[in-house]
Amino acid sequence: MPARQSLLRAVLIMAMLLASWLGMQAVHELGHVLGARLTGGEVARVVLHPLTLSRTDLARNPHPLPVVWLGPAFGAIAPLLLWGFALLVKLPGAFVLRFFAGFCLIANGVYIGIGSLAGVGDCGDLLRHGAPIWQLGLFGAVTAPLGLWLWNGLGRHFGLGPQANPISPTVVGIVAAIAVVLFVNGLVIG
Repeated sequence: MPARQSLLRAVLIMAMLLASWLGMQAVHELGHVLGARLTGGEVARVVLHPLTLSRTDLARNPHPLPVVWLGPAFGAIAPLLLWGFALLVKLPGAFVLRFFAGFCLIANGVYIGIGSLAGVGDCGDLLRHGAPIWQLGLFGAVTAPLGLWLWNGLGRHFGLGPQANPISPTVVGIVAAIAVVLFVNGLVIG
């Protein structure tokens, strides 16, 4: 593989991982915000700083269970819908959104499924507000494997494997720009 393609591959993979992590947190927290707004709650602040774990603090939360559930549920479903839209309009580089959807499914699924055993974060809130532990386990058992399934076969788009596709500098630039914007936005206002 020529040196330029190797560099593009490295930048794409690093930028994709950073953008996916920060984007996943943003979509997850947006789910909590939507849950609060839909149930008459009031958001005090959302923390999206890139050097900490994200969270949504509520000033008032009359219906905590749906607010907590909407974080991981929206965080898993919204990226799938975004990828589906990209496929529908035949967006070049849609594999990036497929990777992001898989990342969000895995991250939210592992967080809720395995986190239920420790009862931390959203998992602790779900259990305290009446969600049975089997629901958390089922959520993880469905979402995480679905995310892995979405990732299956994507390596070639990232320049990996014997049938590696050429990496588009445009896709790399867009993914890197998104990663930088999410990181700087988190530093400045998160």
